[in-house]
Amino acid sequence: MALKREQIAARAAQELRDGMYVNLGIGVPTMVANYVPKGIDVILQSENGMLGIGPYPTEKEIDPDLINAGKETVTELKGTAYFSSADSFAMIRGGHIDIAILGAMEVSEQGDLANWTIPGKVVKGMGGAMDLVSGVRRVIVAMEQVAKDGSKKILKLCRLPITGKRCVNTIISELALIEVTPQGLLLRELAPGVTAEEVQKATEPQLRISPELREMKV
Repeated sequence: MALKREQIAARAAQELRDGMYVNLGIGVPTMVANYVPKGIDVILQSENGMLGIGPYPTEKEIDPDLINAGKETVTELKGTAYFSSADSFAMIRGGHIDIAILGAMEVSEQGDLANWTIPGKVVKGMGGAMDLVSGVRRVIVAMEQVAKDGSKKILKLCRLPITGKRCVNTIISELALIEVTPQGLLLRELAPGVTAEEVQKATEPQLRISPELREMKV
């Protein structure tokens, strides 16, 4: 059974480790803030100038002045810091962010990422993904692997404009967890009830199967 978007975010949150500085992209990645494992202290950074993002607010907690890069209202934690967008990108470009969890429109088998524009469609700006994928230590893509029109999003080569070359380390989708390795895409985990054959059918490149293939715990 394919995972829901919230479950993809919950699985991505399991990749976080104590003391990490983490940037969350728009969409499914933003939900990760709600699923940080208990006992794990991570610092969530937003490129619009916030360090120390908490979970989504309840109706009583909503403060319209507290927003993330996706213009969603968020909560602040004890010790939260605010600064300019320039300082935020200095953190990113300076290599001070451990992980970026991003959405994607396409990912190639080499780890190329396309997530900033679709030709012919209006775009407000390219955002910060190009800086993130070149400045952070690890890039995790959290996305739905099959588009609404049924097309595949993990491809041999990206067809859309590239955000970054060979930058993706891990893909977490509604079907599986896949690692990008020098030898190709490695299928490591399956969503409950999903088979390796079903994941391959939804993936253009040939997958390698990990000898330790297991079911996702979400």
